[in-house]
Amino acid sequence: MTCWFEGPLAAFDTETTGVDAEEDRIVSAALVVQDAAGARPVVTRWLVNPGVPVPRAATDVHGLTEEHVQRNGRWPAPVMEEIARALAQQCAAARPLVVMNAPFDLTLLDRELRRHRATSLAGCLENVPLCVLDPRVLDKQLDRYRKGRRTLTDLCEQYEVVLDGAHEAAADAMAALEVCRAVGRRFAARMERLSAAELHALQAVWHAAQARGLQAWFARAGSEEAVDPAWPLRPELPAAA
Repeated sequence: MTCWFEGPLAAFDTETTGVDAEEDRIVSAALVVQDAAGARPVVTRWLVNPGVPVPRAATDVHGLTEEHVQRNGRWPAPVMEEIARALAQQCAAARPLVVMNAPFDLTLLDRELRRHRATSLAGCLENVPLCVLDPRVLDKQLDRYRKGRRTLTDLCEQYEVVLDGAHEAAADAMAALEVCRAVGRRFAARMERLSAAELHALQAVWHAAQARGLQAWFARAGSEEAVDPAWPLRPELPAAA
């Protein structure tokens, strides 16, 4: 039987106006689907006019200017629905979805759907369960004592994955997918016995433990920064009174 890390995978990534999943907006997104390790990927891209300014700091990261997305991007409402439907198709096909730092990208998509379509990511999935593989969570759990950062660029270097065009959604999605396969191979003795669905459940536990550890580190450093333990999607914040 083919192990999950050699079989069909999909990967999703976004580029955004900032790093706040509750308030920032998607300016581009990509879905990469690969039927087996080494197979030619099928890539779908979306460019969005978010309807809000694109800060210079965000443009410096992904290269998408406000002028470019206004001229070439589509209005968010139909795009968010298309993205959600595309992810739902992958879930319905039982194809695991690779999302680097899933609580950011999936939460951001959920908030965009609520903002523009008056629905949620869960509503678009229509009771089909998400099965997410997060390279960041997997790497932190399986190689927990390695020092250094764990950005996608760092993980690509660690697992010898080529990242061409960092901070372009399709390139990042493809790199995250390959990192996920590489993690599975490096730790095959532990990974090959688990299904992707079992890993999804374990990652929720692992991420919560990682969040508690980071929260404790912040507390010792005197920082009040909060770390959300939810994975792969943060719950909706309660409406202000």
